[in-house]
Amino acid sequence: MADTQQVDPKAEAKAERKAAKLARQISAFSKAHGGAEGQVAHIGERGARIVLVGEDGGWGDLVAPTYAIAEQAVEKSGITVHESFDGEFAAKVRTGPYEWKRMAGIQVGG
Repeated sequence: MADTQQVDPKAEAKAERKAAKLARQISAFSKAHGGAEGQVAHIGERGARIVLVGEDGGWGDLVAPTYAIAEQAVEKSGITVHESFDGEFAAKVRTGPYEWKRMAGIQVGG
């Protein structure tokens, strides 16, 4: 007997709408930052994190309810997706005074 998986059309439509919304947000970020690249990472039961880095060094992130939806969103947006957040990709991130103060505060218990 073959295993078959029932697909809930309502759940599938909801996932498609979420991916489309995320893709619009990614595209808007890309437009605002002169282009963008991204990386998708599992964050446990919460879903997946889409880290975005703009050509100008600006960065941000979005959370998708599932890894599959995150992958669908970055594919729809057309950005370059990296397997990991290291090397040349990570070097593109530009941090400002706010981030440095936050990092220092964490180190000294703030």
